Amino acid sequence: MELGLVGLGKMGGNMRERIRRAGHTVIGYDRNPDLADVPSLEALVGKLKGPRVVWVMVPAGAATQATIDELGELLQPGDIVVDGGNSRWTDDEKHAEELKAKGIGFVDCGVSGGVWGLQNGYALMYGGDKDDVAKVQPIFDALKPEGDFGSVHAGKVGAGHFAKMVHNGIEYAMMQAYAEGWELLEKVDSVTDVREVFRSWQEGTVIRSWLLDLAVNALDDDEHLEKLRGFAQDSGEGRWTVEAAIDNAVPLPAITASLFARFASRQDDSPQMKMIAALRNQFGGHAVESKSEH
Repeated sequence: MELGLVGLGKMGGNMRERIRRAGHTVIGYDRNPDLADVPSLEALVGKLKGPRVVWVMVPAGAATQATIDELGELLQPGDIVVDGGNSRWTDDEKHAEELKAKGIGFVDCGVSGGVWGLQNGYALMYGGDKDDVAKVQPIFDALKPEGDFGSVHAGKVGAGHFAKMVHNGIEYAMMQAYAEGWELLEKVDSVTDVREVFRSWQEGTVIRSWLLDLAVNALDDDEHLEKLRGFAQDSGEGRWTVEAAIDNAVPLPAITASLFARFASRQDDSPQMKMIAALRNQFGGHAVESKSEH
């Protein structure tokens, strides 16, 4: 099938390549002309045959709103917009209503896989009307990991991004646990090879995971994480998870504490946050701050 893809950065560019490898036609647009297949959104829409599917992969908030507003003027009834960025689920509901008034369908899709998605596939959580989802299904199938798992129609509009938000909240807590354990192991005199302790956990333990594998990768690159500053950003989804927990009276002590730990990292050079920063760089290519920059 044909797909229009808006936003060809670290995630979008690799997604374009994976979809093309599956035999689909992808026409990509990005503000960076070196990455784009066409010079404008108008040109992108013009090259697609109806009914069109356009996947938006741009930063959440104003950039997504502006892109969807413009697509709303360019697309026709029966076309579909997919928001695959990290939008808040409440924005999805707004966008769906705005596009519905023009006869345009809307699907939200939480995408996980980071810089490894091209090779391993992307975990996909999508929300929307089943008929709209069906029109996008060949693209979901191209992007997902091989096998029976890795994608889910999570529910109605907003469900995909809500599920991805909770996924990221869990991710915060898991990274925090690894980081706290790593700092404690580094602190004591009796443990002389912390990196190999982490490596030993990769097989046969209940805490083995891809995040643990990435932690070992980071320690192989910089055994004591001495090159990094103990500072870690938060993407916003951790905050949204905690806010949703408050709204629904669901206790999330571990996820909430992991979010606050990131805030604390901005006040001092936290050893734990060196591991958090290293993990975020390993799985998502997120920027890190080196010691030399401060």
